[in-house]
Amino acid sequence: MSRISAILITLILFGLLLILAGCNLVGTGNTSTTPAYPSSPGNQSGSSAPQPTQPSNQQGGMVNLPSFATLISAVESSVVKIDVTIPATTIFGQVTQQQGAGSGWIINSDGIIVTANHVVDGASSITVTALDGKTYPAQIITGNSNVDVAILRINASGLPALKTANAASFKTGDWVLAIGNPLGQGIIATQGIISRLGVDVPISASQTYHNMIETTAAINPGNSGGALVNLNGEVIGVTSLKVSAAGIEGMGYAINIADVLPLLQNVPQ
Repeated sequence: MSRISAILITLILFGLLLILAGCNLVGTGNTSTTPAYPSSPGNQSGSSAPQPTQPSNQQGGMVNLPSFATLISAVESSVVKIDVTIPATTIFGQVTQQQGAGSGWIINSDGIIVTANHVVDGASSITVTALDGKTYPAQIITGNSNVDVAILRINASGLPALKTANAASFKTGDWVLAIGNPLGQGIIATQGIISRLGVDVPISASQTYHNMIETTAAINPGNSGGALVNLNGEVIGVTSLKVSAAGIEGMGYAINIADVLPLLQNVPQ
């Protein structure tokens, strides 16, 4: 064999070795020590380790957060704006009329409205405004300051009423919407989750609200009395108050629907 042929054979063999070495390096970019399990059902490798899951939609991408558009459209017509006039006495003994605003929601198609007691407590006049702009004078049927719930009646029928949820059906982490009349700007929805259940919230030195639902959904002045609903459009609570202090966010509270329903037993038909 000539010297040139020997050199060519050596170069060819060296090239083949480089190609084989390169093939062995493919796919080694993942430095994780976690074993890769097959994505199909069942661990075909025979390992008993759990399969990692990747949230995905039907197109194979990441799961999208829910859109609340359909839900809002379904429930917003059952939420109302409440305007009140409350007599107040100045330090000079003069009686003035103060204006206030809050929210409420229709629980019965024959004109029964649920709101927060502190919205209407002491009011000399109460006006309910529906989403379509119609206004109705309202009367207080019953109110309970211990649970901050009041029941109103307006002279109307065929109203779109909301359903109420089973208190045992919701849990921490569930998505919720708070729907009301914040800052007198009309019916507005904010989204969040249930942060805690069964919370005791002291509101003064002598009074505490019990069994409250804590939520991250924004609750602002005027939201009080509005509906806190789940993704089925069912009311789980009545928005009542929030922690308002510098540096504190996402701590709003609603009255559990389980504490609202007993008051309806005293509503005359």
